Amino acid sequence: MNATTTKAASSTDGSLNRKLSLRHIRFIALGSAIGTGLFYGSAETIQAAGPAVLLAYIVAGCVVFTVMRALGELAVRHPVAGSFAQYANRYIHPRVGFLAGWTFAFEMIVVAIADMTAVGQYMGMWYPNAPGWIWMLAAMLLIGGLNLLRVSVFGELEFWFTLIKIATIIAMIAGGLYLIVFGVTVGGYHPGLHNLVDHGGFAPFGVWGIVMSLGIVVFSFGGIETLGMTAGETGDPATAIPKAVNTVPMRILIFYVLSLGVMLCMFPWSEIGSEGSPFVQVFAGLGIPAAEHIINAVVLTAALSAMNSIFYAATRTMYGLAEQGQAPAAFGRVSRNGIPVWPVGVVAACLLVGLGLYFWIPDQLFLIVASIATFATVFTWGVILLAHHRMRLELRAAGRQPGKYVMPFWPVLSYLGLAFMAFIVVILGFSTSGRTALVVGAVWIVLLLIAYQFVGADGRRKVDLETANSTS
Repeated sequence: MNATTTKAASSTDGSLNRKLSLRHIRFIALGSAIGTGLFYGSAETIQAAGPAVLLAYIVAGCVVFTVMRALGELAVRHPVAGSFAQYANRYIHPRVGFLAGWTFAFEMIVVAIADMTAVGQYMGMWYPNAPGWIWMLAAMLLIGGLNLLRVSVFGELEFWFTLIKIATIIAMIAGGLYLIVFGVTVGGYHPGLHNLVDHGGFAPFGVWGIVMSLGIVVFSFGGIETLGMTAGETGDPATAIPKAVNTVPMRILIFYVLSLGVMLCMFPWSEIGSEGSPFVQVFAGLGIPAAEHIINAVVLTAALSAMNSIFYAATRTMYGLAEQGQAPAAFGRVSRNGIPVWPVGVVAACLLVGLGLYFWIPDQLFLIVASIATFATVFTWGVILLAHHRMRLELRAAGRQPGKYVMPFWPVLSYLGLAFMAFIVVILGFSTSGRTALVVGAVWIVLLLIAYQFVGADGRRKVDLETANSTS
């Protein structure tokens, strides 16, 4: 069996089902990227850079769009389940494909641990005396169960999960703009544009504050590359992938920048996040009855939604690795519902390890795993850009046209994107959690390089993407 010969809408041959619609794949990518990083981690970025954090989100958002256009072009040409792991295998080297696939799976698991940690924090509002690990375990069991359902059911659930948090963001933006325009006092503070420059100025920590905030900002956007994993389960990738790529990054950038901009206009930046999630703080300040509890339920849904998308991405990555001989063969077997059951079990087991870490370092766990996820994210994004660059060079050398859907301003944007990834790795070394992430990341890469020595002959050959369901 080969992932590149997936049959449409059937799992009787042991392959994945092509049951995801355009709205499913759009919301899966949105669901993985709009989650804990915005609703919970945004407080960390604001405290690091003040109102100038908006610039960090704009810059990172532009890089995200570059990465997604590169991935979109690859996915349209080669719509396979393994996504960029197989692209790296084909256009760079099988060893790099091995590193990319397992590092992305590692990234998704680490981010899921961060989301699981946030679930414990949110439930603590309602049950302050209950230990957080109970809610983390419950979240893991719930999301693991959802990922054993048919992919169409998963896609539908993720659509509604994500719709809830998008509606919440829009409501927050609209409500905040109303208060700002009409000058309604909230929580003793007078909202307005003046809050962007008062309290130490627009950039109270200067350029260095903006730079240091980029680590968590990248973590916030991490997971959007999940969209590439859907190409193997989408009925018409040549149409669906470009539409999703062209709209999702811009929507995420708007949601992040607008929501945080409104938030920063409502309160002094130094007060945001002082009472938990900044979104809970904003809606509580609106004076709506039970608003705090309602929004806490929404951000809880957001964390579960992100876990759901991440669980999906990690399991499909492992499936793709098995198909190219770089993971145990059992990871490539699917249930009658078209679900790779073994990878689901592996991800669940890794989340149990994360639960154990919560007992060890409960207060530092979120920042540490966020930094580790940032390292894995920039590694993955860098591999995507490099694989795309190598593909374009190969096509040009062969005198072939790249296709109708291409990344604009190639190769300039590729070089700028790769430089940005290197820059993020450097700035991680300037914080304690970042240095921990670099050590963990370096150890992880070394372990993978050792593991690659035990990969069989099939896993050391370049995958033949030209025989895939392709539009080239």
